[in-house]
Amino acid sequence: MPRQGLTSARVAAAAAELADTVGLSRLTVAAVARQFGVSDAALYVHVRNRDALIEQVAVRAAAAFADRLALAVAGRSGRQALVGFGETWRTFATSHPGQYAATQLQLPPEVGTNSPGHLRLIELSYAMLRGYGLDEPELTDAIRFVRSTFHGFACLETVEGFGHPRDIDVSWSNILDAMHTTLSNWPTRAEERQ
Repeated sequence: MPRQGLTSARVAAAAAELADTVGLSRLTVAAVARQFGVSDAALYVHVRNRDALIEQVAVRAAAAFADRLALAVAGRSGRQALVGFGETWRTFATSHPGQYAATQLQLPPEVGTNSPGHLRLIELSYAMLRGYGLDEPELTDAIRFVRSTFHGFACLETVEGFGHPRDIDVSWSNILDAMHTTLSNWPTRAEERQ
């Protein structure tokens, strides 16, 4: 029988917050149970196991991330959309490192394809880049470029991986400028690359 007041949504929310504090790799059912002052068994009514707990965090985090990105790019295109998208990506990744890590996981198909947040993240990425006039297959290449750049920067910043004294925000601004220039001049046909 479920413990009164303990719901799947509350368990997922507590797990997401805990993931930001201890790191996604250290998130366990037992640690979340301690947050509620209950035994591990009390949580198994709401979550099957650790993998399912992490999947719940990923689904919840993807929805929150997508909501923020949607607000950042609404009514914008080109450079403005790119900057809004990038700033929001960086802020979410550094403010919510455990949840961000969960959004990057490859989820089982039955979870990932049913996660509105994950689907919106993909749609928002494509929509933001359409302002640069890109179509497939170049659009997918550009998404990989943007995602790997934003992800790499945010991950390095989160672990304080930038040892040089240069201001990180100046580097970030220059990266956004360079990315805008690159996307504005993206080759659109195979023969242009030769």
